[in-house]
Amino acid sequence: MSVETRKQPAVTGTLPTELIRLEGVTKRFGDNTVLDGLDLSVDAGRHVTLIGPSGSGKTTILRLLMTLAKPDEGTITVDGQRLFPAPEKQVREVRKKIGMVFQQFNLFPNMSVLRNLTEAPVRVLGLSRDEAEARARELLDLVGLADKCDAKPTRLSGGQQQRVAIARALAMRPQVLLLDEVTSALDPELVAGVLDLLRDIARSTDITMLCVTHEMGFARDISDQVLMFDAGRVIEAGPPEKIFGDPERERTREFVSAVL
Repeated sequence: MSVETRKQPAVTGTLPTELIRLEGVTKRFGDNTVLDGLDLSVDAGRHVTLIGPSGSGKTTILRLLMTLAKPDEGTITVDGQRLFPAPEKQVREVRKKIGMVFQQFNLFPNMSVLRNLTEAPVRVLGLSRDEAEARARELLDLVGLADKCDAKPTRLSGGQQQRVAIARALAMRPQVLLLDEVTSALDPELVAGVLDLLRDIARSTDITMLCVTHEMGFARDISDQVLMFDAGRVIEAGPPEKIFGDPERERTREFVSAVL
């Protein structure tokens, strides 16, 4: 079964369509500069993985795109529309194009699995309850949880909760899917199943993915491009076979050899 997503411009040929652009983005927390004048561009339909040591700014990028934080300087544009700085109404519209799956599942514990998937499509996208439920059931079937519609999240295993979180993000038909260390809170025996699901989504949809992960095998499998971060800057970028097999920067070689 394929996942229905918003159709994007073709990314084949000589002129790929830029979907995400960060220009001169700086983010500070007190005296700590987490992102330092970052310029970053991601084309539609591409799968980009951010790697690097903890504290190098990777998750901060995802939080800025989700508007969970604001940059101190610079601009962020998604699908040709300004996300920051921009009027609040425009920010809400642009945010509809972005979905995120967090380290912690962030499900609503008082709602059933089905309602976790339907609440935002009904309230934010204006779907009818019937249409939202039909989409939710299709997605739960996709992630192997068709029989858990009426269950509360607290009755599910960690791996099942993360599958629900993935389905919930997809229920909004995002153009961009942000993945923030989505297996870090899972028991080791549950990691492979969640990563296999994300591989299937990457191969069968046109969703643009930005992924922060320490699962280097997964990054190698799904990525069109890998960005190596250090001290709030991209110090090396390239296809996975280059970054993992023959990196140019010594810092990248050190990091890759430590995590592989």
